[in-house]
Amino acid sequence: MKNLSKVSRREFVTLAATGLSLASPGFLALAQKEAVGKPRSLISADEALRELLDGNEGFVKGQPASPRRSPEDLRKLAEAQYPEAVVVCCADSRVAPEILFDVGQGDIFVVRVAGNVVNGAGVTVKGSIEYAVGELNVPLIVVLGHSGCGAVKAAMKHIDAKDSLPGAINGLVENAIRKNVEIGVERLKELQPILAPRVKDGKLKVVGAIFDLRTGVVTPLERGKS
Repeated sequence: MKNLSKVSRREFVTLAATGLSLASPGFLALAQKEAVGKPRSLISADEALRELLDGNEGFVKGQPASPRRSPEDLRKLAEAQYPEAVVVCCADSRVAPEILFDVGQGDIFVVRVAGNVVNGAGVTVKGSIEYAVGELNVPLIVVLGHSGCGAVKAAMKHIDAKDSLPGAINGLVENAIRKNVEIGVERLKELQPILAPRVKDGKLKVVGAIFDLRTGVVTPLERGKS
């Protein structure tokens, strides 16, 4: 999920078993081969989160690795997918998690909905998340809010004017962008029958984060707390 100069524990163990030196010519070729289309059950939620944040750091610095985005990489994933994280984010056109986390095809399972709403979002959103966890064994869920969220701003505008909220915007109203993320995180931690037991057993971590549209930085709300 990252620049090949930063190898995950799973990839390091695989490479070490082959007897290849990290500096050998064959290292990068094998790392590229192993990084695509292989089960990633050994990665922990903390490792997955760290890789996402490392990718965001490269994006912010203007030094993205842009890994595994070729047609050949996609063909290697044609039979199965092994994402390391679920990212629940807004449908806003400026929020593209694959870019801001600098990940490749198959690295993250993305669920997008206006306002990154989880509570009251319905079975489509929750079912998609449950599928990623229950069937794909993803160890990490990131609920990603962002600055300048149009859905939240539109709702607040109507509240300030003391008029009715048009259409379905009422369902997007929360106290603030951060609070919206926190509510989503808590809802997913308690979601039965798939997510809650895994959270309790330590097999799944649910975290919140905010993406700043001006700086490009993703900031976890409570780093490392499940």
